[in-house]
Amino acid sequence: MNLLKLSIAALMLSLSTAALATGGGDRVFDQMMSDNQKAMAAYAAKKGKDEPQVQGYRYGMKLDIAKVVNITPPIRSCDIVPSRMTYEDSGGKLNTIEYKVMGQCRNNGR
Repeated sequence: MNLLKLSIAALMLSLSTAALATGGGDRVFDQMMSDNQKAMAAYAAKKGKDEPQVQGYRYGMKLDIAKVVNITPPIRSCDIVPSRMTYEDSGGKLNTIEYKVMGQCRNNGR
């Protein structure tokens, strides 16, 4: 049973990677961000906290990170792409920041 679940997970991962590689990256990324927002809303409700609002990161911004709750996984892209991190500050409030990262570029022949 576990082997079947593992096989299905591997298939889903390979399909999502293929979608990103074939130009569906924007759609897939938008869906990934939407899913992340829903998951963080569910997490907030479960913990009895206010839902975090997405805030854009600015250079030099002071962050009070007591516990990292979630970071969106990097996507396969040779461009700079947005990513999000949700964390609890020292007061227990949930915060989400969006920032830019370099995508995982795999077009170097490996």
